[in-house]
Amino acid sequence: MRNYLFYISENYSFKILRPLQIEINRRGDQVKWFVEGNHVKKEYFKTDELCLKTINDVITYDPVAVFVPGNFVPSFIPGLKIQVFHGFVGGKRRLKDNKLYHFIIRGCFDLYCTHGSSSTRKFKELAKKYQNFDVVETGFCQMDPYFSSNKQIINQPLKTNKKTTILFSSTFSPKITQAPLLLKTIEHLSKTTPWHWQVTFHPKMAREIVESYKAIQHANLTFIETDNLIPYMENADLMLADFSSMITDFILLNKPVVTFKNPENLPHLINVNTVDGIESAIKVGLSYPSELMKKINQFSQATHPYFDGKSSYRVLNTVEEKLNNANVHKKKKPLNIFRNLKLRKKLSYWDF
Repeated sequence: MRNYLFYISENYSFKILRPLQIEINRRGDQVKWFVEGNHVKKEYFKTDELCLKTINDVITYDPVAVFVPGNFVPSFIPGLKIQVFHGFVGGKRRLKDNKLYHFIIRGCFDLYCTHGSSSTRKFKELAKKYQNFDVVETGFCQMDPYFSSNKQIINQPLKTNKKTTILFSSTFSPKITQAPLLLKTIEHLSKTTPWHWQVTFHPKMAREIVESYKAIQHANLTFIETDNLIPYMENADLMLADFSSMITDFILLNKPVVTFKNPENLPHLINVNTVDGIESAIKVGLSYPSELMKKINQFSQATHPYFDGKSSYRVLNTVEEKLNNANVHKKKKPLNIFRNLKLRKKLSYWDF
């Protein structure tokens, strides 16, 4: 039996790693969780999920591999370091030194499990440059529940007799979030349109913005706080968003997204720049126009062409193969002395 570790620091990690946890358990192996920092709500853990309390417990547990949906992981933790990512490259694109954050190599990982050609191609180039990590395209664990049981959501929109539902999502960044500006518009539309409205934000959204949306709730407008948005994503007919990382997840369900003041102007999105244009844009999206759906499918094929619900299966197969072959890279990972010292201080771990 192999010991695996989930190293997490944000609430979004649950939806990413739980499908992988199911696959690990199915194979008869063991996985435990470790939380870095204080951003994770401990009440989100299920009773059968095992959480290690201290970094000393992690060292004693001695995992053979560590799965990380974040950007950093201490080198002093045993095992292969696996980057499974916390979102798609097709999400919001924050630049740093003219580089997409998604493609910054921080010297922490032995293996990158990419989602589709739009991410795999660039990481393969970076692997050749750095020569100290592997890249394998597996798909995104987070998407497995959407495509399990042969749902085949990608082939056609979900059709039910329920009331049409609009899901509004916004990013947390103060510089680019449009949530404050759209507060009055969302409140107005929820009272004047025939659609049911649901609102959900990034876990890091400013508390005052969250409270302002909670304050306008009524029978036709609901604010959602949960570690499992899957039922709400599946239930919604269209998403309204700004730069939310949920945009790509929703597009992969073969559903339209209306964006507000999104400068990228991507062809698979319906973008508007004025609040007066939102209602009409939603009506267009809800008609599922053929040209838009064609663009959505093209984007999906490049971003995440796996609709079989088996990305976790592929991730674990890749890790097992790497463990069995004990592949040695031409170069060693950088020592990251300063970063690891900061993590040692944060985690109160000074054994060498």
